[in-house]
Amino acid sequence: MTPDTEELLHSAARNNAEWCAAVTRYGRFTETAWTSARRTPPYYPDAVTLTRDVPAAALLAAVDTAAPGCSVKDSFAALDLGPAGFEVLFEAQWIHRAPVPPAASPSLRWTRVATAEELVAWERAWDGEESTGLFHPGLLAPEFAFLAGRGADGRILAGAAAHRTGRVVGISNVFSAPGTAPDEAWTGGTTALTALWPGLPLVGYESGDDLAAATRHGFTAIGPLRVWLHGA
Repeated sequence: MTPDTEELLHSAARNNAEWCAAVTRYGRFTETAWTSARRTPPYYPDAVTLTRDVPAAALLAAVDTAAPGCSVKDSFAALDLGPAGFEVLFEAQWIHRAPVPPAASPSLRWTRVATAEELVAWERAWDGEESTGLFHPGLLAPEFAFLAGRGADGRILAGAAAHRTGRVVGISNVFSAPGTAPDEAWTGGTTALTALWPGLPLVGYESGDDLAAATRHGFTAIGPLRVWLHGA
């Protein structure tokens, strides 16, 4: 593993942890992890590791394992939390894309969400026409971007979220509505982000078909991660 890849892995983990902290509006950072002492919303972990050598005992002491649903994002796939009652929920790969122009042009009209009302509409499109307020108006800040690909009638048919930290931009929540080509979200999202933050590499994580789609759009897998779920 080259030093550049190792730096990217740490930057991707930190970016993701700060995204989780911003969305959940809770938790604390140490040198080795971000942790939340109370249960986080669905899809969001209770802890994200920032280094390879996180002390498991200290990490678990900072989260709530008494109630069901505690999860830990093991950013370097380096922990064994099985003895503590955790099981692997899923495995994925961190991804990286160099700051180069996209190879294809989007077919939808892509814009950046600018208002709280638009953000509600974006979340509904992302979550199957439901909105719980997970993505709150505080995320409508310069370092965040919710990108919407709209059809001719103005409906959001694809989207992606992004968060800039340091010298990287994290891309997540990439989606296409039923009937919209799955690759449109990656084409439009990367095109919009390249214009928004030119010269900065993109990072994130994906698995399965989503990882294959990201790879088709210029991303490279740079290292594994693992999400653990407590069985209590």
